[in-house]
Amino acid sequence: MVTVSRTRVAVVGGGPAGVVLGLLVARAGIEVRVVEKHDDFNRDFRGDTVHASTIRLLDELGLGDRFRALPQSRLDDFSLPMPDGSRVLLGDFSRLRPPYDHVAMVPQWDLLDMLVTAARQEPAFSISMGLAATGTIEENGVVTGVHLRPYRGADGEPEELRADVVIACDGRDSVLRSAAGLRPRSFQVPFDTWWFRLPREPGDAATALVPAFDGEDVVLSFPRPDYHQVAFFAPKGSDAAIRAAGVEAFRARIARIRPDFAGRIDAIASTDDVHVLDVRMDRLARWWKPGLLCIGDAAHAMSPAGGVGINLAVQDAVATAGILVPALRHDLRGADLDRALAAVERRRTPPAVVVQTAQSVLHRVVFERAFRGELQGGPPKLPVLLARWVPPVRGVYARGIAFGPLPEHAPSWARR
Repeated sequence: MVTVSRTRVAVVGGGPAGVVLGLLVARAGIEVRVVEKHDDFNRDFRGDTVHASTIRLLDELGLGDRFRALPQSRLDDFSLPMPDGSRVLLGDFSRLRPPYDHVAMVPQWDLLDMLVTAARQEPAFSISMGLAATGTIEENGVVTGVHLRPYRGADGEPEELRADVVIACDGRDSVLRSAAGLRPRSFQVPFDTWWFRLPREPGDAATALVPAFDGEDVVLSFPRPDYHQVAFFAPKGSDAAIRAAGVEAFRARIARIRPDFAGRIDAIASTDDVHVLDVRMDRLARWWKPGLLCIGDAAHAMSPAGGVGINLAVQDAVATAGILVPALRHDLRGADLDRALAAVERRRTPPAVVVQTAQSVLHRVVFERAFRGELQGGPPKLPVLLARWVPPVRGVYARGIAFGPLPEHAPSWARR
């Protein structure tokens, strides 16, 4: 038996974009239901960087104190290593106005739990966990809802969720995007990423983000309150060879690149402790069809370079709420509602293009050169010279990382 239910806004995907959008729409008093396929948010190695643009948004929503009470560490600067062992300060967040002068590292499950707790205070909000979207419901070419079923064979009945508008926030493998026939354009990415954890020790740098290069290997570590979250970058398609070489060979590579990690490298007990991310970068030319809008990774999967994926998705959600809520309050339908969906695409495509273009440049001048062993002479000279001899440039770099292009502000009805 199929259960039929209804809401005004159906949000598929309980990641940062979906939950923020649900919170904002509910604060406007418009009924919204968020659907998340997993039973909880507890998954390792999801994006955990919360940039200044998102921290400012949380303050505008009246959630700043709750956010700052979460376990977190902060990144205060971004530096590049030089061949002589020194470091050049590239992005200096201290040049930004407090309290938006850093990037926070917060477990994503803590951030999502906090946002859902706040959203549940709104009568118009509901969230369903453990339900997966299997496709769209369409009538006369208009998406009017989604088909749902319990995730991975869990007990429960299938459901048809009807809605005035459906928002796909279900990630880079979006089921709804595929069901709607929307196809993204893919861009070449030269690497995949292997994530793992190593213990923190007294004296470890607490607030700096510094990549390390050795031959063809690249490592980037993020300091967390009680461990280092470490990313190892290697040419795309290397996973089978890395695992075939065994854990001892992998440990030796990491210890060679980061000698300061050598004494704790046994924390990688086996290659099962190393999680590979198949890095992709793509973007939809058209984010919507009648009744359906894709945002976040469903509209534009980002490279991990710069760690901006969460924040770009959150900004998408804020813009969507700002444009969609007035349309729903005026009960716009048909072509009028389509114009609102198209307006979100017009507003949020340029920042996605800017970020992905910057990431593509970073891929070419850093990662591809590193994989050819060409970074032994140091990183690209022009940005280093500018940062070293023109100090205000460090603030420009920092602002680009912290806020990105076209940061959004909370709509007036959502502020507390």
